[in-house]
Amino acid sequence: MARKKVERNISFDDVRGLYYVSMDLGRDAAGRRLRQYRTYPTITAARAGLRDFLARREQELQTPRHQLTLSDWLEYWMDTIVRPNRAETTVYAYQKIIDNHLVPALGDTPILKLSPKEIQQYYTQVQRDSGLSSNTLRRHHDLLSSALRTAVRQDMLLVSPMERVEPPRSRQYEADFYNPEELKRLYALLRGHWMELPVKLAGSLGLRREELCGLKWDNVNFQRRVLYIREARTAFGSTIVQKETKNRASVRTLYMPEEILQLLRREEERQRRELDSLTGHVVLDQKGQPYSPNALSLAFTRFVRKNDLPRVTLHGLRHSFATIASFQGVSLFDIGKALGHSTPATTGRIYTHLIDRTHEETLMKVSDALK
Repeated sequence: MARKKVERNISFDDVRGLYYVSMDLGRDAAGRRLRQYRTYPTITAARAGLRDFLARREQELQTPRHQLTLSDWLEYWMDTIVRPNRAETTVYAYQKIIDNHLVPALGDTPILKLSPKEIQQYYTQVQRDSGLSSNTLRRHHDLLSSALRTAVRQDMLLVSPMERVEPPRSRQYEADFYNPEELKRLYALLRGHWMELPVKLAGSLGLRREELCGLKWDNVNFQRRVLYIREARTAFGSTIVQKETKNRASVRTLYMPEEILQLLRREEERQRRELDSLTGHVVLDQKGQPYSPNALSLAFTRFVRKNDLPRVTLHGLRHSFATIASFQGVSLFDIGKALGHSTPATTGRIYTHLIDRTHEETLMKVSDALK
């Protein structure tokens, strides 16, 4: 990224064609410097954004602590903590929760008067009125917990009310997947179809749909027969972005079986032969453009329905990979490494059916030993 300073607190990125406004917000409780960044399409808009920020910041500093509402605090927290440090997709998801739920219900409440009872009632109300699942509501809880922890660290609260709030109970997620015979049938139907490559990358290597869409030819090493999973292509709202993978553990190197290797070679040759200009992405739509995750998922779902296959999603192919690997005796730890999970607990939480099967086998072995 070639970002050049234009004037104080404003720089220009000639790759993205955007002006960046940077504001120094001092240091947090740990002594780390806090900065806020905003992007604008023109220098005029950037200067206006900078003036607006300075005016709001001045007003925030003059607001007595007892008058600071949850809405005020969440705006400050998003601007100073979340936006500078989190992925754009996370910022978008947080802002939707704040705008659509938290501010309408609790926004006018001063944070000093925000009680555990009021927050607990909010969970009950929003679940009843909006029909949100307990898993979705858990994200509201995590957001509030993080925002109010920051308020404690910055001496705006003595104690967070979230410490006495019962979090929504997450329901156990049951993964959908194909067994080996069903996956073989799917592969047979896909032979020669344009979706053969992305489907086999998901089913045989366990890639996330965002990783499929974000995979570039630079990350394919034919000589070493490996894929470097480094990037993901994802959506927030109507905007599609190429970004880093979900977490550090998601950055991984995967060996390519012969079938995958040959599919990739044929696709590279096809793109060079048929396309005037290459985007650098491996998985392309019929117009030669990179797929968005939702569009690729929809295309797969239509294929499944058309061919009367069991209703498994594109992400379900990742679960199929994990399940078949477990049936072949691969440990949950190694499965989690291949999938790019941050901890073994993540693998265990998602693939409870694998743990149940492993537990059953363990009990049978103990029983046999005692006969």
